[in-house]
Amino acid sequence: MENSQNKYKTGQIRTDNRAKIITIAEMEFAEFGYKGASIMNIAKRANMPRANVHYYFKSKLELYKKVLTDILQLWNQAFNQITPEDDPAEAIGAYIRAKVMYSKTNPLASKIFANEIIHGAPRINEYLNSDFRDWLRSKSAVIEHWIKQKKMDPVDPLFLIMLIWSATQHYADFSTQVNAVLDKNELTDQDFEDVANNLTHIILKGCGIQIKSPLIS
Repeated sequence: MENSQNKYKTGQIRTDNRAKIITIAEMEFAEFGYKGASIMNIAKRANMPRANVHYYFKSKLELYKKVLTDILQLWNQAFNQITPEDDPAEAIGAYIRAKVMYSKTNPLASKIFANEIIHGAPRINEYLNSDFRDWLRSKSAVIEHWIKQKKMDPVDPLFLIMLIWSATQHYADFSTQVNAVLDKNELTDQDFEDVANNLTHIILKGCGIQIKSPLIS
């Protein structure tokens, strides 16, 4: 019994340490970019020896790729389970709302990803052209099915998905501009609710999707 408890504690410590390193690394990469970030700085910020970081992640590149793939998995999960039988208003609306809320709760993640893409995605290009492309094709197929069922207008699924990305991530990537436009120091919870409702209304209407109840007044 004692041995199993020790194994559990050891496993939990490893899980906690990995999570801590990833969180700190996200801050480091967001502030300094991939080239400017260092394992030494990440270790200092995490208050642990550099060797401990290398125990979990053999290189800065491995850690950086882990941060990026975690970002994509977080973003994609809100759209992962859609099926042709779903109501597009509910499915697309939920995806828009989730992406807006990620801009509120995970703004650094969005900025890291944007910086990687701006520089040509040299470290995740292989993923973008393989697993990620497969994910896009599967979601596009569902949207095409909704179109054939006349549940929405014949819009290009890829353009629709990219529109959702750009519209929702804007509130993280360009937060300084958004705050200036809205004359705020930072957006409140209610502001993000308003963003989600307005974007959902605009995008669904633009796709010819019937909205069952008003999202904005």
